[in-house]
Amino acid sequence: MTGRRVQYLGRHIMIKGVFADKLLEGRKSTTIRLGIVKPRYREVIIHGHGRPLAKAEIVGVKVKKVRELSDEDARRDGFSSVEELLEALRKVYGDFGPDDPVTIIELRVTQRLDQLDSDDPYLGLEPADIARLALRYLREDLSEEEVKILEDLTRTNSIRSTAVRLYGSIERRFRVRRALRRALEELLRRGLIRARRPRGSAIR
Repeated sequence: MTGRRVQYLGRHIMIKGVFADKLLEGRKSTTIRLGIVKPRYREVIIHGHGRPLAKAEIVGVKVKKVRELSDEDARRDGFSSVEELLEALRKVYGDFGPDDPVTIIELRVTQRLDQLDSDDPYLGLEPADIARLALRYLREDLSEEEVKILEDLTRTNSIRSTAVRLYGSIERRFRVRRALRRALEELLRRGLIRARRPRGSAIR
């Protein structure tokens, strides 16, 4: 394989519109990236059409040479043939050779973000999920305190723990809940996430 540097994949994966739709519909189960890609996390958020689409689990990672890609690899990635897959990769990465590495990342959608549970006070999302989405899409409209709270929630995923870490007492957890409430309601208002049916209060 060539000397391409290793790339690291974070919490957020961008997938172009039509292919993101195929992933949600179960007609695509992988994303193929040129080079050697190493995911940092098992659980990721899929983005497409300018918004978050789903939470997904990375269930497999395989590195091949370009020339080793098969029609089956292409079909699992939402293409009809290897030729169609390679053409799409060239549009993104430019030219590459047959011995260049590609990384096949297998994904399993675990939660769609346009069909959230309106009966759940958090719409079925973890505090860390709400925090990550708000920090990615709403950061410019958040106060300094809200950013601090949400950043800590991405690490603790716990309202109580964040209250203790930032304010020294679980009695201050109302501040954390307030930041989460505003973030969740703004994500809904902007249509970045969607509940299955009309809901009441987002967070009790």
